[in-house]
Amino acid sequence: MKKIGVITGTRAEYGLLKPLITKLNMAVDLELQLIVTGMHLSPEFGLTYQEIEQDGFKIKERNEMLLSSDTPNGITKSMGVAIIGFADIYTRIAPDIVIILGDRYEAFAAASAAMIHRIPIAHIHGGELTEGLIDDPIRHSITKMSSLHFTSTEQYRQRVIQLGEQPTTVVNVGALGIENIKEQKLLSKQDLAQRIDFSLDKPYFIVTFHPVTLEDNTAEVQFENLLNALDTFTEYRIIFTKANADTDGRIVNSLIDEYIVKNKERAVAFTSLGMLRYLSALKYCEMVIGNSSSGILEAPSFHIPTVNIGDRQAGRMKGKSIIDCGWTTEEIVHGIQRAQILKRCGDLQNDVNVYEGKDTSETIMKVLRNYLMKDNSIKKNFYDIEWEK
Repeated sequence: MKKIGVITGTRAEYGLLKPLITKLNMAVDLELQLIVTGMHLSPEFGLTYQEIEQDGFKIKERNEMLLSSDTPNGITKSMGVAIIGFADIYTRIAPDIVIILGDRYEAFAAASAAMIHRIPIAHIHGGELTEGLIDDPIRHSITKMSSLHFTSTEQYRQRVIQLGEQPTTVVNVGALGIENIKEQKLLSKQDLAQRIDFSLDKPYFIVTFHPVTLEDNTAEVQFENLLNALDTFTEYRIIFTKANADTDGRIVNSLIDEYIVKNKERAVAFTSLGMLRYLSALKYCEMVIGNSSSGILEAPSFHIPTVNIGDRQAGRMKGKSIIDCGWTTEEIVHGIQRAQILKRCGDLQNDVNVYEGKDTSETIMKVLRNYLMKDNSIKKNFYDIEWEK
C-alpha cells in the first residue's frame, strides 16, 4: 500500500484539499498520511486542526512551527523551525509521495525537506501569478522541486512547462475549490445566520484582506482606506474573515477588532468560518471585497462580483465578475459601486468560472495511482521550449 502524505497549514488550504483528502481516506489501495502544521495548530488562528478531526480524518503528524511574530525575521525563523519538523516527520513516516497545494511559506518548508529526503512531490495550483506577494517565487520554487503538477487552467499548465517541466507530468485539472461548491450541500440563509449568530436580514459583503507581502508597511493604510470605504455603504452588513499569518497580518486583524467594537450591529468577524459556513456565506452575499484568492477562484461560481483591491492578486487569470481597483478610499468606493451595477444588471448569471474543471479530485487520484505504479525517482530532465528565431 502506497503512503500519500498531504500537507495542510491553513483553513483555506484544507477546504480546497478536502475533496481529495476524502477520496484518499476512502481508498483501499492507498494510505492517507495527513500532516497538519502552521495556523491549524495556533490558538491565535482558531486551532482549526479541530475542524479536520470533526470531519472524521485522522491526523498522522503535527508540525508546530509558528512563532508569535509576523515580522520578516519571525516568519523566516518559523520557516526554519518548519523544515526541522518536516525532516523528523518524513524520517518517521516515509511517505511515497507528498501532496502540497499552493505557495505559502510552510508549503515551501514542506517541499524543501521532501526534496532533500528524495520524496516525490505532487504540487497543486502551480503556474499561477500573484505579483504582489512572496508567494510568487515560493510557488515557482515548489514547482521546480515537484515531480507531478496539477494546474487549475491550461494557461497555468503551459507556464509550468515553460519553467522546464515535462509536459507529460503537468495536468490541467481545474480548481479543487470549485468541486466543493458543486458537491457540498450548503446551509440555508436562515441556518447560516443562526450558526454565525449574526442577522442577515440586510444585504451583506464578505470582506477578506491580507497584507501585500512584497510591499513595505502598506497593510495598515490600505486596510484603513478599505474600512473608510465600507462606511460609505451603511445599508450593508459586513462579514470579515481575518488575515493569515503573513507579514503584518496582525495589524489587519487588530483593525478588524477595533471596527467590530464600533459597529457591533453591522459587522462581525471570524478567524475561521470553516468551509461549509464560508461557502454558504458566499452563496447569499452581495459581493466579495478584498484581495483574497477565493474572490477570484471561487466567488465567480456563485455569480457574484468581486472587488479585488491592489496588487496582491495581480497576474491571476480573472473572469468578468472580477473588478480590479486601487487601494485608495476613492478607488475602493468606485469599485464597490461598479460591482453594485454588475450585480443588478444580472449579466453574471450565465458566466462560466474560468477555473472550473471536470472531476478534479478523481483525475488527481487517477494520475497519482499511475505515477505510483512506476519505480519513481525525483530525478528529472529539464524540458526546453523551442523558441522562434
